[in-house]
Amino acid sequence: MRLLIVEEEGDVRQSLALVLGEAGYLVETESDSTRALARATAEDFDLVLCGVKLAGMDGLTFLRRLRAEGGTALLIMLSPQGMEDAALAALREGAYDYVHLPFKPDEVIMAVRKAEERERLRREVEALRSNVGIGAVKELVVSQSRAMRDALELATRVARHHTPVLITGESGTGKEVVARAIHRMSPRSERNFTAVNCAAIPEQLLESELLGHSKGAFPGATTDHAGLFELADGGTLLLDEIADVSPGLQAKILRVLEEGQVRRLGGRDPRRIDVRVLAATGRPVEQAVERGEFRSDLYYRLNVVRLHIPPLRERPEDIPELLTHFARQMAQRLGHPVSITPAALAALTHHGWPGNVRELRNTLERAAVLGAGNPLDCKDFALSNGASSSHNGSSNGSLDLRSQVEAVERDAIQRALNAAKGNRRQAANLLGISLRTLFYKLRRLPAH
Repeated sequence: MRLLIVEEEGDVRQSLALVLGEAGYLVETESDSTRALARATAEDFDLVLCGVKLAGMDGLTFLRRLRAEGGTALLIMLSPQGMEDAALAALREGAYDYVHLPFKPDEVIMAVRKAEERERLRREVEALRSNVGIGAVKELVVSQSRAMRDALELATRVARHHTPVLITGESGTGKEVVARAIHRMSPRSERNFTAVNCAAIPEQLLESELLGHSKGAFPGATTDHAGLFELADGGTLLLDEIADVSPGLQAKILRVLEEGQVRRLGGRDPRRIDVRVLAATGRPVEQAVERGEFRSDLYYRLNVVRLHIPPLRERPEDIPELLTHFARQMAQRLGHPVSITPAALAALTHHGWPGNVRELRNTLERAAVLGAGNPLDCKDFALSNGASSSHNGSSNGSLDLRSQVEAVERDAIQRALNAAKGNRRQAANLLGISLRTLFYKLRRLPAH
Protein backbone atom coordinates (compact mmCIF):
# COMPACT_ATOMS: atom_id res chain seq x y z
CA MET A 1 0.00 0.00 0.00
CA ARG A 2 1.46 3.34 -1.08
CA LEU A 3 0.97 6.31 1.28
CA LEU A 4 1.52 10.05 0.93
CA ILE A 5 1.95 12.17 4.07
CA VAL A 6 1.12 15.88 3.60
CA GLU A 7 2.12 17.81 6.70
CA GLU A 8 4.03 21.10 7.11
CA GLU A 9 5.48 20.22 10.53
CA GLY A 10 8.74 18.42 9.75
CA ASP A 11 8.93 16.46 13.03
CA VAL A 12 5.40 15.14 12.65
CA ARG A 13 5.98 14.27 9.00
CA GLN A 14 9.20 12.39 9.65
CA SER A 15 7.86 10.56 12.70
CA LEU A 16 4.79 9.36 10.82
CA ALA A 17 6.94 8.21 7.91
CA LEU A 18 9.19 6.25 10.28
CA VAL A 19 6.31 4.57 12.14
CA LEU A 20 4.39 3.61 8.99
CA GLY A 21 7.53 2.57 7.14
CA GLU A 22 8.44 0.17 9.94
CA ALA A 23 4.87 -1.19 9.74
CA GLY A 24 5.57 -2.27 6.16
CA TYR A 25 4.04 0.56 4.12
CA LEU A 26 5.63 2.40 1.23
CA VAL A 27 5.64 6.00 2.45
CA GLU A 28 6.39 9.28 0.70
CA THR A 29 6.13 12.77 2.18
CA GLU A 30 5.43 16.33 1.06
CA SER A 31 5.44 19.59 3.00
CA ASP A 32 4.06 21.74 0.17
CA SER A 33 0.30 21.32 -0.28
CA THR A 34 0.23 22.40 -3.95
CA ARG A 35 2.97 19.97 -4.92
CA ALA A 36 1.30 17.24 -2.85
CA LEU A 37 -2.03 17.80 -4.61
CA ALA A 38 -0.37 17.50 -8.03
CA ARG A 39 1.24 14.21 -7.00
CA ALA A 40 -1.92 12.83 -5.38
CA THR A 41 -3.90 13.37 -8.59
CA ALA A 42 -1.19 12.21 -11.00
CA GLU A 43 0.34 9.26 -9.14
CA ASP A 44 -1.12 6.02 -7.84
CA PHE A 45 -1.41 6.55 -4.07
CA ASP A 46 -3.80 4.38 -2.04
CA LEU A 47 -3.98 6.66 1.00
CA VAL A 48 -3.17 10.27 1.84
CA LEU A 49 -2.58 11.42 5.43
CA CYS A 50 -3.21 15.17 5.31
CA GLY A 51 -2.81 17.86 7.95
CA VAL A 52 -5.93 19.86 8.79
CA LYS A 53 -3.79 23.00 8.78
CA LEU A 54 -1.55 23.49 5.75
CA ALA A 55 0.20 26.46 4.18
CA GLY A 56 -1.49 27.49 0.96
CA MET A 57 -4.70 25.52 1.53
CA ASP A 58 -6.30 23.84 4.52
CA GLY A 59 -7.00 20.12 4.67
CA LEU A 60 -10.66 20.49 3.69
CA THR A 61 -9.73 22.47 0.57
CA PHE A 62 -7.10 19.84 -0.24
CA LEU A 63 -9.78 17.12 -0.02
CA ARG A 64 -12.21 19.04 -2.21
CA ARG A 65 -9.63 19.73 -4.90
CA LEU A 66 -8.35 16.17 -4.77
CA ARG A 67 -11.84 14.84 -5.54
CA ALA A 68 -12.62 17.55 -8.11
CA GLU A 69 -9.41 16.73 -10.02
CA GLY A 70 -10.09 13.00 -10.10
CA GLY A 71 -7.98 11.75 -7.18
CA THR A 72 -9.27 8.45 -5.79
CA ALA A 73 -7.00 7.85 -2.78
CA LEU A 74 -8.59 7.54 0.64
CA LEU A 75 -7.79 10.44 2.97
CA ILE A 76 -7.09 10.49 6.71
CA MET A 77 -6.94 13.91 8.35
CA LEU A 78 -4.25 14.78 10.90
CA SER A 79 -5.96 16.97 13.49
CA PRO A 80 -4.13 18.96 16.19
CA GLN A 81 -5.96 19.48 19.46
CA GLY A 82 -8.66 22.11 19.18
CA MET A 83 -9.22 21.56 15.42
CA GLU A 84 -11.53 18.55 15.63
CA ASP A 85 -14.39 20.53 14.04
CA ALA A 86 -12.36 20.97 10.87
CA ALA A 87 -11.57 17.26 10.80
CA LEU A 88 -15.26 16.37 11.27
CA ALA A 89 -16.18 18.73 8.43
CA ALA A 90 -13.73 16.83 6.23
CA LEU A 91 -15.36 13.54 7.26
CA ARG A 92 -18.74 14.88 6.17
CA GLU A 93 -17.27 15.65 2.74
CA GLY A 94 -15.71 12.25 2.19
CA ALA A 95 -12.54 11.89 4.28
CA TYR A 96 -12.17 8.33 5.55
CA ASP A 97 -11.00 9.03 9.13
CA TYR A 98 -8.93 11.35 11.29
CA VAL A 99 -6.27 10.92 13.97
CA HIS A 100 -5.22 13.32 16.70
CA LEU A 101 -1.89 15.08 16.90
CA PRO A 102 0.34 14.42 18.68
CA PHE A 103 -0.34 10.90 17.43
CA LYS A 104 -0.02 7.54 19.10
CA PRO A 105 1.76 5.01 16.84
CA ASP A 106 -0.74 2.22 17.54
CA GLU A 107 -3.70 4.48 16.67
CA VAL A 108 -2.15 5.63 13.40
CA ILE A 109 -1.29 2.08 12.33
CA MET A 110 -4.80 0.89 13.23
CA ALA A 111 -6.39 3.70 11.20
CA VAL A 112 -4.22 2.92 8.19
CA ARG A 113 -4.93 -0.82 8.43
CA LYS A 114 -8.67 -0.14 8.53
CA ALA A 115 -8.30 2.04 5.44
CA GLU A 116 -6.25 -0.69 3.77
CA GLU A 117 -9.00 -3.26 4.41
CA ARG A 118 -11.64 -0.90 3.05
CA GLU A 119 -9.56 -0.31 -0.08
CA ARG A 120 -9.14 -4.07 -0.56
CA LEU A 121 -12.90 -4.62 -0.30
CA ARG A 122 -13.56 -1.69 -2.63
CA ARG A 123 -11.29 -3.15 -5.26
CA GLU A 124 -12.95 -6.56 -4.99
CA VAL A 125 -16.39 -5.00 -5.41
CA GLU A 126 -15.10 -2.89 -8.29
CA ALA A 127 -13.67 -5.95 -10.02
CA LEU A 128 -16.98 -7.80 -9.65
CA ARG A 129 -18.91 -4.78 -10.89
CA SER A 130 -16.54 -4.41 -13.83
CA ASN A 131 -17.03 -8.04 -14.84
CA VAL A 132 -20.79 -7.62 -14.67
CA GLY A 133 -20.46 -4.36 -16.60
CA ILE A 134 -18.41 -5.99 -19.35
CA GLY A 135 -21.14 -8.58 -19.80
CA ALA A 136 -23.73 -5.81 -20.03
CA VAL A 137 -21.56 -3.87 -22.46
CA LYS A 138 -21.50 -6.80 -24.85
CA GLU A 139 -25.26 -6.43 -25.06
CA LEU A 140 -24.88 -2.72 -25.82
CA VAL A 141 -21.94 -2.63 -28.22
CA VAL A 142 -21.93 -5.20 -31.03
CA SER A 143 -18.60 -5.38 -32.83
CA GLN A 144 -16.08 -7.66 -34.51
CA SER A 145 -13.69 -5.06 -35.94
CA ARG A 146 -10.30 -4.42 -34.45
CA ALA A 147 -10.91 -0.66 -34.40
CA MET A 148 -14.00 -1.04 -32.23
CA ARG A 149 -12.35 -3.65 -30.02
CA ASP A 150 -9.51 -1.20 -29.39
CA ALA A 151 -12.02 1.56 -28.56
CA LEU A 152 -13.88 -0.71 -26.13
CA GLU A 153 -10.64 -1.81 -24.50
CA LEU A 154 -9.80 1.83 -23.85
CA ALA A 155 -13.33 2.41 -22.54
CA THR A 156 -12.90 -0.52 -20.15
CA ARG A 157 -9.59 0.80 -18.84
CA VAL A 158 -10.87 4.33 -18.21
CA ALA A 159 -14.31 3.35 -16.86
CA ARG A 160 -13.27 2.90 -13.23
CA HIS A 161 -11.73 6.36 -12.99
CA HIS A 162 -13.33 9.79 -12.51
CA THR A 163 -11.39 11.09 -15.52
CA PRO A 164 -13.32 13.03 -18.20
CA VAL A 165 -13.52 11.33 -21.60
CA LEU A 166 -14.05 13.08 -24.94
CA ILE A 167 -15.84 10.74 -27.37
CA THR A 168 -15.56 11.73 -31.02
CA GLY A 169 -17.04 10.29 -34.19
CA GLU A 170 -19.52 10.98 -36.94
CA SER A 171 -23.24 11.19 -36.24
CA GLY A 172 -24.80 7.78 -35.78
CA THR A 173 -21.61 5.89 -34.91
CA GLY A 174 -22.79 5.11 -31.38
CA LYS A 175 -21.07 7.69 -29.18
CA GLU A 176 -23.88 7.65 -26.60
CA VAL A 177 -23.90 3.85 -26.60
CA VAL A 178 -20.18 3.83 -25.76
CA ALA A 179 -20.76 6.46 -23.06
CA ARG A 180 -23.43 4.21 -21.51
CA ALA A 181 -20.97 1.33 -21.67
CA ILE A 182 -18.38 3.37 -19.73
CA HIS A 183 -21.02 4.17 -17.11
CA ARG A 184 -22.06 0.51 -16.78
CA MET A 185 -18.46 -0.55 -16.17
CA SER A 186 -17.81 2.25 -13.65
CA PRO A 187 -18.24 2.33 -9.86
CA ARG A 188 -21.20 4.65 -10.57
CA SER A 189 -23.16 2.01 -12.48
CA GLU A 190 -25.90 1.83 -9.85
CA ARG A 191 -26.52 5.59 -10.08
CA ASN A 192 -28.10 7.61 -12.88
CA PHE A 193 -26.73 7.99 -16.38
CA THR A 194 -27.96 11.32 -17.78
CA ALA A 195 -27.47 12.43 -21.38
CA VAL A 196 -28.23 15.86 -22.84
CA ASN A 197 -27.93 16.85 -26.49
CA CYS A 198 -26.54 20.36 -26.21
CA ALA A 199 -27.33 21.10 -29.86
CA ALA A 200 -31.02 20.22 -29.46
CA ILE A 201 -31.80 22.79 -26.73
CA PRO A 202 -32.04 26.53 -27.49
CA GLU A 203 -29.05 28.41 -26.15
CA GLN A 204 -31.11 30.54 -23.77
CA LEU A 205 -32.58 27.41 -22.15
CA LEU A 206 -29.49 25.20 -22.09
CA GLU A 207 -27.79 27.10 -19.25
CA SER A 208 -30.84 26.68 -17.02
CA GLU A 209 -31.14 23.02 -18.08
CA LEU A 210 -27.55 22.29 -17.06
CA LEU A 211 -27.03 24.56 -14.05
CA GLY A 212 -30.60 24.97 -12.78
CA HIS A 213 -32.17 28.20 -11.58
CA SER A 214 -33.66 29.75 -8.47
CA LYS A 215 -37.14 31.15 -8.19
CA GLY A 216 -37.29 34.63 -9.72
CA ALA A 217 -34.02 34.24 -11.66
CA PHE A 218 -35.80 35.35 -14.84
CA PRO A 219 -39.37 35.98 -15.98
CA GLY A 220 -41.29 32.72 -15.75
CA ALA A 221 -38.99 31.15 -13.13
CA THR A 222 -41.75 30.59 -10.59
CA THR A 223 -40.04 27.74 -8.72
CA ASP A 224 -36.57 26.50 -7.94
CA HIS A 225 -35.23 24.14 -10.61
CA ALA A 226 -32.36 21.67 -10.22
CA GLY A 227 -30.13 21.41 -13.28
CA LEU A 228 -28.78 18.25 -14.83
CA PHE A 229 -25.44 18.57 -13.03
CA GLU A 230 -27.30 18.32 -9.71
CA LEU A 231 -29.65 15.59 -10.90
CA ALA A 232 -26.69 13.51 -12.05
CA ASP A 233 -24.94 13.81 -8.66
CA GLY A 234 -23.20 10.53 -7.88
CA GLY A 235 -23.64 9.32 -11.45
CA THR A 236 -22.54 10.14 -14.98
CA LEU A 237 -23.49 13.09 -17.20
CA LEU A 238 -22.96 12.95 -20.96
CA LEU A 239 -22.71 16.34 -22.66
CA ASP A 240 -23.46 15.34 -26.24
CA GLU A 241 -22.55 17.74 -29.06
CA ILE A 242 -20.46 19.76 -26.61
CA ALA A 243 -18.84 21.72 -29.46
CA ASP A 244 -22.19 23.44 -30.12
CA VAL A 245 -22.28 25.11 -26.69
CA SER A 246 -21.79 28.90 -26.66
CA PRO A 247 -18.44 30.23 -25.35
CA GLY A 248 -20.13 31.88 -22.37
CA LEU A 249 -21.69 28.64 -21.18
CA GLN A 250 -18.46 26.79 -21.94
CA ALA A 251 -16.76 28.97 -19.29
CA LYS A 252 -19.41 28.04 -16.71
CA ILE A 253 -19.13 24.33 -17.51
CA LEU A 254 -15.36 24.58 -17.07
CA ARG A 255 -15.86 26.18 -13.65
CA VAL A 256 -18.15 23.34 -12.58
CA LEU A 257 -15.58 20.77 -13.66
CA GLU A 258 -12.70 22.49 -11.90
CA GLU A 259 -14.48 23.38 -8.66
CA GLY A 260 -16.81 20.40 -8.29
CA GLN A 261 -19.72 22.69 -7.48
CA VAL A 262 -22.55 24.36 -9.37
CA ARG A 263 -24.30 27.68 -8.85
CA ARG A 264 -27.89 27.93 -10.07
CA LEU A 265 -28.95 30.92 -12.15
CA GLY A 266 -30.05 33.60 -9.72
CA GLY A 267 -28.70 31.60 -6.79
CA ARG A 268 -26.15 32.74 -4.24
CA ASP A 269 -24.70 29.60 -2.69
CA PRO A 270 -22.84 27.00 -4.76
CA ARG A 271 -23.83 23.35 -4.36
CA ARG A 272 -21.29 20.54 -4.09
CA ILE A 273 -21.68 17.84 -6.74
CA ASP A 274 -19.90 14.60 -7.56
CA VAL A 275 -20.47 13.93 -11.27
CA ARG A 276 -18.43 11.98 -13.79
CA VAL A 277 -18.60 14.05 -16.99
CA LEU A 278 -18.32 12.52 -20.45
CA ALA A 279 -18.49 14.69 -23.56
CA ALA A 280 -19.16 13.81 -27.18
CA THR A 281 -19.00 15.64 -30.49
CA GLY A 282 -19.27 14.87 -34.16
CA ARG A 283 -17.43 18.06 -35.13
CA PRO A 284 -13.64 18.37 -35.61
CA VAL A 285 -13.17 20.02 -32.24
CA GLU A 286 -9.51 20.95 -32.75
CA GLN A 287 -10.52 23.11 -35.69
CA ALA A 288 -13.21 24.75 -33.54
CA VAL A 289 -10.51 25.58 -30.98
CA GLU A 290 -8.27 27.08 -33.67
CA ARG A 291 -11.15 29.24 -34.91
CA GLY A 292 -11.90 30.44 -31.39
CA GLU A 293 -15.32 28.77 -31.37
CA PHE A 294 -14.42 26.38 -28.56
CA ARG A 295 -12.44 27.33 -25.46
CA SER A 296 -9.02 25.71 -25.40
CA ASP A 297 -9.07 25.40 -21.58
CA LEU A 298 -12.36 23.46 -21.66
CA TYR A 299 -11.06 21.33 -24.53
CA TYR A 300 -7.95 20.35 -22.56
CA ARG A 301 -10.06 19.69 -19.45
CA LEU A 302 -12.38 17.33 -21.35
CA ASN A 303 -9.77 15.76 -23.61
CA VAL A 304 -7.95 13.93 -20.82
CA VAL A 305 -8.81 10.69 -22.61
CA ARG A 306 -9.88 10.73 -26.27
CA LEU A 307 -12.02 7.86 -27.51
CA HIS A 308 -12.73 7.89 -31.26
CA ILE A 309 -15.53 5.81 -32.78
CA PRO A 310 -14.74 5.01 -36.43
CA PRO A 311 -17.49 5.32 -39.05
CA LEU A 312 -19.25 2.16 -40.19
CA ARG A 313 -17.75 2.35 -43.69
CA GLU A 314 -14.31 1.78 -42.12
CA ARG A 315 -15.45 -1.36 -40.31
CA PRO A 316 -17.73 -3.30 -42.70
CA GLU A 317 -16.94 -6.53 -40.86
CA ASP A 318 -19.25 -5.26 -38.09
CA ILE A 319 -22.27 -5.04 -40.40
CA PRO A 320 -23.35 -8.74 -40.39
CA GLU A 321 -23.30 -8.96 -36.60
CA LEU A 322 -25.06 -5.62 -36.22
CA LEU A 323 -27.78 -6.75 -38.62
CA THR A 324 -28.22 -10.01 -36.73
CA HIS A 325 -28.41 -8.13 -33.44
CA PHE A 326 -30.98 -5.62 -34.73
CA ALA A 327 -32.97 -8.36 -36.49
CA ARG A 328 -33.27 -10.26 -33.21
CA GLN A 329 -34.52 -7.14 -31.42
CA MET A 330 -37.04 -6.37 -34.15
CA ALA A 331 -38.32 -9.92 -34.29
CA GLN A 332 -39.18 -9.72 -30.59
CA ARG A 333 -40.92 -6.39 -31.02
CA LEU A 334 -42.75 -7.18 -34.27
CA GLY A 335 -43.71 -10.70 -33.33
CA HIS A 336 -42.35 -12.41 -36.45
CA PRO A 337 -38.93 -13.62 -37.66
CA VAL A 338 -36.61 -11.14 -39.36
CA SER A 339 -33.82 -12.50 -41.54
CA ILE A 340 -31.84 -11.42 -44.61
CA THR A 341 -30.88 -13.21 -47.82
CA PRO A 342 -27.20 -13.59 -48.78
CA ALA A 343 -27.65 -11.19 -51.72
CA ALA A 344 -29.19 -8.54 -49.49
CA LEU A 345 -26.42 -9.02 -46.94
CA ALA A 346 -23.79 -8.48 -49.61
CA ALA A 347 -25.58 -5.32 -50.75
CA LEU A 348 -25.86 -3.95 -47.24
CA THR A 349 -22.21 -4.73 -46.53
CA HIS A 350 -21.05 -2.76 -49.56
CA HIS A 351 -23.22 0.27 -48.81
CA GLY A 352 -21.39 3.41 -47.66
CA TRP A 353 -23.72 4.11 -44.70
CA PRO A 354 -23.25 7.88 -44.37
CA GLY A 355 -25.63 7.75 -41.40
CA ASN A 356 -23.57 4.95 -39.82
CA VAL A 357 -25.11 2.49 -37.35
CA ARG A 358 -28.23 4.61 -36.86
CA GLU A 359 -28.94 4.51 -40.60
CA LEU A 360 -28.28 0.77 -40.73
CA ARG A 361 -30.75 0.10 -37.96
CA ASN A 362 -33.44 2.36 -39.41
CA THR A 363 -33.02 0.81 -42.85
CA LEU A 364 -33.47 -2.68 -41.46
CA GLU A 365 -36.48 -1.62 -39.40
CA ARG A 366 -38.16 -0.07 -42.43
CA ALA A 367 -37.58 -3.24 -44.45
CA ALA A 368 -38.83 -5.44 -41.60
CA VAL A 369 -42.05 -3.42 -41.33
CA LEU A 370 -42.72 -2.82 -45.04
CA GLY A 371 -40.92 -5.76 -46.69
CA ALA A 372 -42.76 -8.24 -48.89
CA GLY A 373 -41.91 -11.22 -46.74
CA ASN A 374 -39.21 -13.07 -44.87
CA PRO A 375 -36.30 -13.39 -45.55
CA LEU A 376 -35.75 -9.81 -46.65
CA ASP A 377 -34.21 -9.51 -50.12
CA CYS A 378 -32.50 -6.70 -52.04
CA LYS A 379 -35.81 -5.32 -53.28
CA ASP A 380 -36.88 -4.69 -49.68
CA PHE A 381 -33.98 -2.26 -49.09
CA ALA A 382 -33.89 1.12 -50.80
CA LEU A 383 -30.27 2.26 -50.74
CA SER A 384 -28.79 5.13 -52.70
CA ASN A 385 -25.65 3.31 -53.88
CA GLY A 386 -27.45 0.62 -55.81
CA ALA A 387 -27.57 -1.89 -52.99
CA SER A 388 -31.19 -2.62 -53.83
CA SER A 389 -30.13 -4.27 -57.09
CA SER A 390 -29.36 -7.95 -57.31
CA HIS A 391 -25.93 -9.30 -56.34
CA ASN A 392 -24.32 -12.59 -57.13
CA GLY A 393 -25.36 -15.38 -54.87
CA SER A 394 -28.54 -17.07 -53.87
CA SER A 395 -31.45 -14.94 -52.78
CA ASN A 396 -33.34 -17.88 -51.35
CA GLY A 397 -33.25 -18.57 -47.65
CA SER A 398 -31.39 -16.79 -44.86
CA LEU A 399 -27.92 -17.24 -43.48
CA ASP A 400 -27.01 -17.72 -39.86
CA LEU A 401 -24.46 -15.33 -38.36
CA ARG A 402 -21.48 -17.61 -38.96
CA SER A 403 -22.25 -17.98 -42.66
CA GLN A 404 -22.83 -14.25 -42.99
CA VAL A 405 -19.49 -13.41 -41.41
CA GLU A 406 -17.72 -15.96 -43.62
CA ALA A 407 -19.23 -14.34 -46.71
CA VAL A 408 -18.06 -10.89 -45.65
CA GLU A 409 -14.58 -12.16 -44.68
CA ARG A 410 -14.19 -13.96 -47.99
CA ASP A 411 -15.16 -10.83 -49.92
CA ALA A 412 -12.86 -8.58 -47.84
CA ILE A 413 -9.91 -10.95 -48.29
CA GLN A 414 -10.44 -11.10 -52.05
CA ARG A 415 -10.59 -7.30 -52.30
CA ALA A 416 -7.42 -6.99 -50.22
CA LEU A 417 -5.60 -9.54 -52.39
CA ASN A 418 -6.69 -7.68 -55.50
CA ALA A 419 -5.46 -4.37 -54.07
CA ALA A 420 -2.14 -5.98 -53.08
CA LYS A 421 -1.82 -7.64 -56.52
CA GLY A 422 -1.70 -11.07 -54.91
CA ASN A 423 0.93 -10.21 -52.27
CA ARG A 424 -0.44 -11.96 -49.20
CA ARG A 425 1.72 -10.09 -46.69
CA GLN A 426 0.52 -6.74 -48.03
CA ALA A 427 -3.05 -8.04 -48.07
CA ALA A 428 -2.75 -9.05 -44.40
CA ASN A 429 -1.52 -5.54 -43.57
CA LEU A 430 -4.47 -4.00 -45.42
CA LEU A 431 -6.85 -6.25 -43.48
CA GLY A 432 -5.17 -5.46 -40.15
CA ILE A 433 -4.42 -9.13 -39.40
CA SER A 434 -1.28 -11.23 -39.20
CA LEU A 435 -0.01 -13.23 -42.16
CA ARG A 436 -0.63 -16.44 -40.20
CA THR A 437 -4.27 -15.41 -39.61
CA LEU A 438 -4.69 -14.71 -43.33
CA PHE A 439 -3.35 -18.17 -44.26
CA TYR A 440 -5.66 -19.74 -41.68
CA LYS A 441 -8.69 -17.93 -43.07
CA LEU A 442 -7.78 -18.83 -46.66
CA ARG A 443 -7.71 -22.50 -45.69
CA ARG A 444 -10.86 -22.35 -43.56
CA LEU A 445 -13.22 -20.23 -45.66
CA PRO A 446 -15.08 -22.07 -48.41
CA ALA A 447 -14.38 -21.06 -51.99
CA HIS A 448 -16.48 -18.26 -53.47
